[in-house]
Amino acid sequence: MMIIIKLLTILSLTSIYIVASHVQQQQSSTKQQRFQQDQNDLLSSNINNNQNDLDCTNDGLITFELITGYVLTSPAETVQMIPGILQLSDCIERCQRNQSCRALNFETGLCVLLTTAANDQTTVLTPSQFPVFTIFAQKICLKQNYQKCMEKGWSFERVLGFELKDKDLKKLPLPNRFACMQACLSEQDFVCRSANYDPDTGDCSLSDMDRGSINPTHDIKMRTYGPSSSGSTEYLENNCIEEPKKLCDFRPIEGKLLKTVDFVYQNIQSIDECRERCLSSKYRCHSFDLGDPNNPNKVCRTSHLDKYSLAHIDDAYLQVNGAITYELHSCYNVSILCKSREMIAHVQTTKIFDGKIYAKSKPNLCVEDIQNSLDFEIRMKYHDVDCDVKEVVHGHFSNDIVIQHHDMIVTTKDLGLSIHCKYDLTNRSITNNVNLSVDGDVDATDSQSAIVSSPNVTMRITDRSGSNIVSAQVGDPLMIRFEIVEATSPYEIFVRELVAVDGQDQSEILLIDSNGCPTDLAIMGAMNKIGGDRKAIEGPFDAFKFPTSETVQFRALVTPCLPSCEPVQCDIRGYDGGLRELSSFGRRRRRRRSINTANQNDDVLNEEEIIVAGAIQIKDKFTFNGKDRRKNQSGQQQQQQQQNHRFSNEEG
Repeated sequence: MMIIIKLLTILSLTSIYIVASHVQQQQSSTKQQRFQQDQNDLLSSNINNNQNDLDCTNDGLITFELITGYVLTSPAETVQMIPGILQLSDCIERCQRNQSCRALNFETGLCVLLTTAANDQTTVLTPSQFPVFTIFAQKICLKQNYQKCMEKGWSFERVLGFELKDKDLKKLPLPNRFACMQACLSEQDFVCRSANYDPDTGDCSLSDMDRGSINPTHDIKMRTYGPSSSGSTEYLENNCIEEPKKLCDFRPIEGKLLKTVDFVYQNIQSIDECRERCLSSKYRCHSFDLGDPNNPNKVCRTSHLDKYSLAHIDDAYLQVNGAITYELHSCYNVSILCKSREMIAHVQTTKIFDGKIYAKSKPNLCVEDIQNSLDFEIRMKYHDVDCDVKEVVHGHFSNDIVIQHHDMIVTTKDLGLSIHCKYDLTNRSITNNVNLSVDGDVDATDSQSAIVSSPNVTMRITDRSGSNIVSAQVGDPLMIRFEIVEATSPYEIFVRELVAVDGQDQSEILLIDSNGCPTDLAIMGAMNKIGGDRKAIEGPFDAFKFPTSETVQFRALVTPCLPSCEPVQCDIRGYDGGLRELSSFGRRRRRRRSINTANQNDDVLNEEEIIVAGAIQIKDKFTFNGKDRRKNQSGQQQQQQQQNHRFSNEEG
């Protein structure tokens, strides 16, 4: 008899359970024989049926828990045996609609509705793994925080005698597993993905990991998910969480098909179409296949199970030449937050990530090392050579990032993304390759609800006569100039925290401190207004460079003030070592003052400062003889061309 059953099952699997009337009859007959011959009749288990009455009053939610690899066998308790059911959700819905149905047994192609549930009496369940494994499901009631479970076919999957080890974040003493499930759904400090519950001790351990998110190389090797040490602990996996379903990576397993699946879709023509069916499922789909390649009937089979979650099932796969099962390795949801000074790429993943995320063009300078996380991010500032964010067109910033799993090398598992931030800057102005970020708007000075836009500020490097320059030699007398673009703007500006940064290794030197005073007059002079122009200030300096690069980047904080800015008095040590006082149009940021009530003329807005940046090439004045000199000149020309090309890309 077992040989006949196995033959029928293999025929059904290799034909991917396409329903034909004679197959249904044979399948139904086979299942009925199994149930009739089963010796573990539920009536002999001495369970009082009143214990199975489902009390779900007071706006509770009736949902299901799954137990894969087990079957509840009792012909006397069978409500209905329905052959030809190819979807687990269809079987669950039939039980949901049937008031007398308390539980069900499902195998691909057969749904059995039962009037009795196992509840805590797991002894009435018997292993059912051959020739196919069975999925047992029973109704449970969730009393609160079940909103995310309402659109799911089931809320939890329970694995008897298994646990997720060393991943618990919170441990609670609770009376039963239903209370443990409720605690998982109600958890506020983290996303509870799974729990371990030991009915002997009442210990409920909540975790932000599950058997699908743990590291498949390290954690599986360390037996993180496996048989429980106590033997009584049960693993509970939350099916109600929302997982990333974008940028998904599926890995092929050749020559194998799952013996039991959750869904069978017919007339599916491609891998991409089947993959999309998997990812759009209401449940957490972890694998799919296109069935037997020799079968002319095109089908797509999807399942919430994979080789890691089937660790408690013996021989879960059928060997089929040419067949391929695609199992989910990881998915990534990448969201971009576009802020006034930076772009932030925030990544959520389904598989614990241990690697790094970095800007492709600056892998050593713009990088975040990530250790064992499902949620991480990278911040990339605009106008900063660290991350090399490019301004594609005016107000459109872009950069390429890499999500790399290995700490040292790039592999096929890694993911590359191009991210973009676009701003509506139609009333802004950026000139002469100097980029600008503006933070917010400020209220008007009168009592009406009008809005005065923050000023647009540019930074330029000029010679002492005010002409723009893009390159210079060490020692050339230069000026750094800050200007408000709008002629009608009511603001004036002052500057603080002016920094010069090495374009190569990011060494930096402070030129104007947080008080607005120059730190070393031998390098940078005080900031002063330009003639009678109250909207422009400048500071003198002699061209300098860093040893490792010809590119010097300047970055400063510029703060608007109304109606005028008063200079700060600086005590500066002169060349002779003595202290002298000078004025500079820089100022430590003041506390917020009411513009309507203050009498002073130097009120500072309670807004974030404007950050401006620019860069210039400064060459050495060293001379070389013969071949060395020609080589140096050639290298400088090549670097100049590359730098000009980079500026051109950032501007355009």
